[in-house]
Parts: sequence; structure tokens; C-alpha cells
Amino acid sequence: MKQAKALTITYLTPVSFASLNGSDKEADNISSIKKIAMGVDQYPYVSSQAVRRALRNQLEVLGWALSEGAAATIKKGAATTQQDPDNYIDDDLFGYMGTESATESAKGKATKRTSVVRVSPLIALTPYQGDLDFGTNYMGVKAGGDPNIFETEIHSGLYRGTILVELDRVGCGDGFEEDLAPEVRANRVKGLLAALKNLWASGRQSRFLADISPKFVAAAMLTAKNPIFLESVRVEGDSTINAAMIQETLDDYSPEIAASVIGIRTGAFDGEIEGAVTIGDAFATMTAWVDEYYG
Repeated sequence: MKQAKALTITYLTPVSFASLNGSDKEADNISSIKKIAMGVDQYPYVSSQAVRRALRNQLEVLGWALSEGAAATIKKGAATTQQDPDNYIDDDLFGYMGTESATESAKGKATKRTSVVRVSPLIALTPYQGDLDFGTNYMGVKAGGDPNIFETEIHSGLYRGTILVELDRVGCGDGFEEDLAPEVRANRVKGLLAALKNLWASGRQSRFLADISPKFVAAAMLTAKNPIFLESVRVEGDSTINAAMIQETLDDYSPEIAASVIGIRTGAFDGEIEGAVTIGDAFATMTAWVDEYYG
């Protein structure tokens, strides 16, 4: 396990009724969802920025202190964080970029930490069917006035996402004068795993409450940094996972795989996958990997 350099996790989550990561209005009364075209169909997706924000938010819910935003010190500079990975898990795991203006005693400088956690968009595997939810906004309507009628694009389907964690870069490198203690590094990765296990999108949840936590996971500790399951977790029909493709991936990358686990929520998908465990057991296994890696 010590020779591993990365932990990769590809996950599936079915969504029955949602408007995930909605964009600004395309027309006066329609709020659209983000979509990507593949052939003649359009597939909704949650951007990688939104997934990263969801992970950050859940880390805060789970009790981790987050780095507060800070204004840029140069004209027209972008806001950034405290840029303090020693003390803040999000600066460590998700990185930052900032600039400091020159002073009488020092030159201006730029600081950055490349994200340790690499995130793919959460992409639907089922196309958008043109469904709309109709709503009425009574806020601000004066007596005798007409309410504002609006529509929101909604989708029901299966979504797939992937994260890759560069384990050898957690708690060290850019932004650190000294490496963090192994147990601190392990706790930060385990915090991220808990955030992923309980992943929850914060946007539009007042009217479109959705559960996007994983119902299927394929995870591996790797000696190479490669999201091996990203394009190898496929679903046939509505809910049958292509087990042969997953097994072939495990076989093809066996020289680079230090450990692997498949987790699945009972009854969520059709068919069987040899050796699969429950979602809870899969995350417990990954937690044990992290303890062994940093131990």
C-alpha cells in the first residue's frame, strides 16, 4: 500500500426528480439546467466547480473549518482564500491561486497550490427529455396584480462522477514549510471520503431536494495517477451495470492496482457484481487504506 500514489473513485447516483446545477435563464421565464450534446441527445451535468463546492460545503457541515475568502490585494485581482494549507483542509486539498501587490520593502508575488483532488463533472448517463416544472412566483405581486409564471427544466436519470486524490501531495509541497504529520494527512483524506459519501448539492434544494450521494462506487489505490474507472463504469439499459467492463479494467491495470473495492447499494441496480460489498463497507475499506498508507 505504501507504494500507492493516488486513490481514484468513480461513483453512480440515480436522481428521480431534480434540477441540478441550474444555469441562468435562457429566456424570460425559463431556468435551464446545464447540458452537453452527444450526437442528437443532450445530457445534463453538474459542473466540476459545483461538485468541488458541494464537497467543501459538506466538509464544513462535518465540522472542518474552511478557509474564508479574501479580497485581492492588487487592482482587478480575483478574490482567493487565506492560502493557508497548514490550517485549512480546503486550501490543502483544493488548492488556490493568489497574488500580492508590491510594497516598499518587497516585490509583488503570485502564490498557488495545484489542487490535490481532481474532480470530473457529474454527468447524466440518460438524456434530457425536455421535462419542465411549472411554478408561480407571488413575491412582490401587488394587490390585484398577476403573479409571475415561470418554468424550470428538470431531469430524472443516472449520473456518473469521478474523483482522484493525489495521496502523495496531501499535507506537503506548495504552501508548506514542513510536511504535516501523517495522522493529520490521513484525517484530511478521510474527511474528504466522508464528504463524498454524504455528497449533497446545495443549489435549488428548497424546491428540488435531491440525493446525489453515491449508490455505486468503484475505487482503487494506484501506483500511477490514472482515473481508471472514469470511462469504464457503464450501465446497460436502465440499471444494469456492465460488470465485464469493470472486471476487464481491474485485470488490465492489475500491475498498478495496490487494492480495489466495489460498493453497491442493495436493490439500486440490476444484476450482480462478484465481490461487491455495501456502500458503507466500501467506504470503510477505503478509510482503512488511508490509515495504512499514512501509518
